[in-house]
Amino acid sequence: MSNVPNPFNTLQSFDGGKKFYSLPALEKSGFNIARLPVSIRLVLEAVLRNCDGQRVFESNIRELAAWKPTEPRTAEIPFVVARIVLQDFTGVPLLVDLAAMRSAVAKLGKNPKIIEPLVPVDLVVDHSVQVDFAGSADALQKNLDLEFTRNRERYQFLKWGMQAFETFKVVPPGIGIVHQVNLEFLAKGCSTKARSIIPTRSSAPTRTRP
Repeated sequence: MSNVPNPFNTLQSFDGGKKFYSLPALEKSGFNIARLPVSIRLVLEAVLRNCDGQRVFESNIRELAAWKPTEPRTAEIPFVVARIVLQDFTGVPLLVDLAAMRSAVAKLGKNPKIIEPLVPVDLVVDHSVQVDFAGSADALQKNLDLEFTRNRERYQFLKWGMQAFETFKVVPPGIGIVHQVNLEFLAKGCSTKARSIIPTRSSAPTRTRP
């Protein structure tokens, strides 16, 4: 892993050989990390882990580590997410955008599969089902059957999306609301991936202000 960046000598190893970036090690480099709110430390760890000299720079780490609650919010943070969870109301239009981008790439004579989400995406359908039946043991199943009948084209499109994109998955209706499904089934306590100093696809990171 000699090609992996090691900003402020923070790259550490677990006993099993797995690598991680350490906030205590960052503090030993002269940063007062302990005073930061937990939410800022979480974002700081993500910035530290994704510091590659191309999308995220050591200057971004310095700026966030020096965060002060009373200062004006002027600097943006290059926050790179590990995964994205969507609900159907806003997630379906995003899939339409991806499909349109693939269509445009194909018209240019290129491989449409170069259009692919850079991080795993889970879309949870939890807003669409209406209550047309109630008060019986089979009410839920009747409502679900009617939902699939009403919105057949939408679910065919979502099924296409799951087959077309390697990093796109759909949780069908009837499983639960997106917050519950994310916490109980989808979210991971720790995400691991192979790290390269050169991204395989160019992409601007999500930027946010604390």
